[in-house]
Amino acid sequence: MRLSSARLSTFGTAAALVAVAGACTSHSDSRINGNATTGESIPDPDVVLSADQTHARWSSAIPPVVTVESGAIVEVRTMEASDGQFELGSTASDVETLSFDPIHPLTGPVAVEGALPGDVLAVTLLDIEVDEWGWAAIVPGFGFLADRFTEPVYMGFEIDPGATHIAFNDRISVPLAPFPGVMGVAPATDSMLATIPPRSNGGNMDNRHMVEGTTVYFPVFVEGANFSIGDTHAAQGDGEVSGTAIEAGMTIRYRIEIVEGARPIEEPQYETDEYYGVTAFATTLDEAAVKATSYMIDYLTAEHGLTPEEAYILCSVAGDLKISEVVDVPHMLVSMHMPKEVLGID
Repeated sequence: MRLSSARLSTFGTAAALVAVAGACTSHSDSRINGNATTGESIPDPDVVLSADQTHARWSSAIPPVVTVESGAIVEVRTMEASDGQFELGSTASDVETLSFDPIHPLTGPVAVEGALPGDVLAVTLLDIEVDEWGWAAIVPGFGFLADRFTEPVYMGFEIDPGATHIAFNDRISVPLAPFPGVMGVAPATDSMLATIPPRSNGGNMDNRHMVEGTTVYFPVFVEGANFSIGDTHAAQGDGEVSGTAIEAGMTIRYRIEIVEGARPIEEPQYETDEYYGVTAFATTLDEAAVKATSYMIDYLTAEHGLTPEEAYILCSVAGDLKISEVVDVPHMLVSMHMPKEVLGID
């Protein structure tokens, strides 16, 4: 099916999608390793993909591993970002020998029947379950302060089942907030593009707000869309400044569908029950912030009937610009959130 909606804002909240999913066979699942959601009914998957069904590039030449109907529920296993080069007990010497070739194994691609260039694809993260360990590192030559931090460092972390925090050391703990750092659709090129940096098709967005319950919208560039997901993070701050989050494998269940009659978008956008968000990538933070603000103005004028001038002022008094990702120097990703409470959306 195609999702019948001319407005992205009227679709995509987690509550709406779970309600739609109610027509599907479901089971009671109390896993808490996602966004602290327990006891809710999660639809059974129509398709299950293993961590062996992966690739590490973006290209229209990569064939889909499966084709599904719009509205399908897909469950995927994802590997941590190193694709098995690290384990819990790894050391700094393992960082020195890290190969970037397999970095960011992406599970997919998943093609959607009827998806065409110019469409908008909606992917809702219904359930995220984290593996029992993760890692973070300083990789020489990589990261926002690569000139300052030149020696390899490795930290392994145990993640207890049902945990809400991860012990950073004896005194400090980090909230568990898992999300996929890389999501995207195939670009309109048969070149084999690296997963880094983020692009208009998505990619290495590293946006920590795209957690369980979020719906992410992608512009479609090729027939079928060919969606892939990976680089899963158990915890990360805005920016991911050192180059890594707490990288961990995960099992993710998502709904994938075409938004019927959606307004065109140039880069991924997203929403939760609390806010609508836009993303923008550029080679400077200034340029990315300008693009993000412009995208939000476009959303407010198209979806909420504001004049461009009113929308610009609303962005100033209620919009929230966020530095989402700076690790892919010189490429930056900036997002802007607009609270739904401000817009009068329940």
